Amino acid sequence: MALILIVDDSPTEVHNMRSILERHGYQIASASDGGEAHEKARMMRPDLIFMDVVMPGMNGFQATRKLAADPETMNIPVVMVTSKDQETDRIWGMRQGAIDYLVKPVSAEQLLVKARQVLAS
Repeated sequence: MALILIVDDSPTEVHNMRSILERHGYQIASASDGGEAHEKARMMRPDLIFMDVVMPGMNGFQATRKLAADPETMNIPVVMVTSKDQETDRIWGMRQGAIDYLVKPVSAEQLLVKARQVLAS
């Protein structure tokens, strides 16, 4: 069973994503900011990280960059899931090490398709 780490400071977003993914057999962990995400990624070694951008403390861009630079977490795929919908944001997220970029609101189908795509590769 694949482990997915959801990183978002909104309990509602975490709950919604967790519900969708758990119903389809994924094991879920969560973190509410980038610093906690990095710690949990090192400890738990998730198969995929869904990363918000706008969070207190270390934001998602900073956390993705840190994960990509850390030899212990650099191979964990990160997909940005954010309300930041500008093309420059998407490009910046990819430059930080994300493998894809989804704009909120994300449908259950989009989330599941992305999880399946990433975990199958």
